[in-house]
Amino acid sequence: MVVDLGNSKKAVKKKKFIIRFVIILSLICVFFTSAAFSYNYVLRNQDDSLDKPLPVIPESKGIQFEVPRGATSAQITDKLAEEGIIKNTFMFKMISKINGFDGTYKSGTHILSKDLDYDSLMRILSSDPVTSKVLIPEGYTLNQITDKLYKDKLIDKAKFANVALNEKFDYKFLKGIPQREKRLEGYLFPDTYNFDVKSGEKAIIDRMLSRFDEVFKPEYYEKAKALGLTVHEVIILASIIEREAKEYEERRLISGVFYNRLKSKNPIHKKLQSCATIQYILLNKTGEVKPKLTDADTKINDPYNTYLHEGLPPGPICCPGKESIEAALEPETTDYYYFVSKGDGTHEFSTTLSQHQAAVKKYGLFN
Repeated sequence: MVVDLGNSKKAVKKKKFIIRFVIILSLICVFFTSAAFSYNYVLRNQDDSLDKPLPVIPESKGIQFEVPRGATSAQITDKLAEEGIIKNTFMFKMISKINGFDGTYKSGTHILSKDLDYDSLMRILSSDPVTSKVLIPEGYTLNQITDKLYKDKLIDKAKFANVALNEKFDYKFLKGIPQREKRLEGYLFPDTYNFDVKSGEKAIIDRMLSRFDEVFKPEYYEKAKALGLTVHEVIILASIIEREAKEYEERRLISGVFYNRLKSKNPIHKKLQSCATIQYILLNKTGEVKPKLTDADTKINDPYNTYLHEGLPPGPICCPGKESIEAALEPETTDYYYFVSKGDGTHEFSTTLSQHQAAVKKYGLFN
């Protein structure tokens, strides 16, 4: 029997080729089927995620998890495992990638639970971090701001005071301000803030200084220079206006009175005689303002007493808002040297001392 070896080899090669072809075709089919399945799975999960409400975990029962700024998905996964929130890092990374969560995780504090499934964890980590909404009213002092932030559990008072006094912040408006006990009094801008619950003292102060920088426009520096004042002197004046004025329309009038006094050569007028500076002294001493000042209060021996000392006090007496800062930079031109509260939030303005004394008697300024 004669065997045709040539044909036999050809048959074997052909068979191998067919087998390889079938294997490759099968792999291609598996690849495209898997891709289609994965694509549909992602879309389905995204649709489900949109329909499902975001899990909300009470802070008292949850775990505060910090996503560091700039952390990668892999680093976040490893951190979750380290803190015992997840057990299978490989599975978490794979689901994160398949479901399209990689690169969506937001830095900040998130409240998590070990009981959540991986999809829920990813959705929370991709949402906005937990923040605390804080309203800092215009005219608050540094002490009042500190108390407010402490009450909202955002700061440690001692650390906050140390940062405010000693840390360096690179802002133009802070250059040249005197080093004093309450160095940043006047510059923590009053506004509504959403602070990360783990922001820390320096980050909170920097955010408030940054807001001041946004409000204090470049042209304000030129206006201050034209008035012959430093930025620090403008903020001192603005802080007094803030505590004196209730009505927006009166802010520039009150500013004009103080400018008239600052420029006056008459010894009677050179003292600002602002009740707001007396209240600042009392607020620092007792923690409260007095409903009505006495004549004795105006004789308190203190550098901030503008009834005793000429010119501006050593520093701002509160953190003024934008309207008061603008009033300090744009005073109303008048002949007024005096004003007295009418008791309804408005003031009576006077040109002469006799007119002012009559107004004081009429409205009962002092006891």
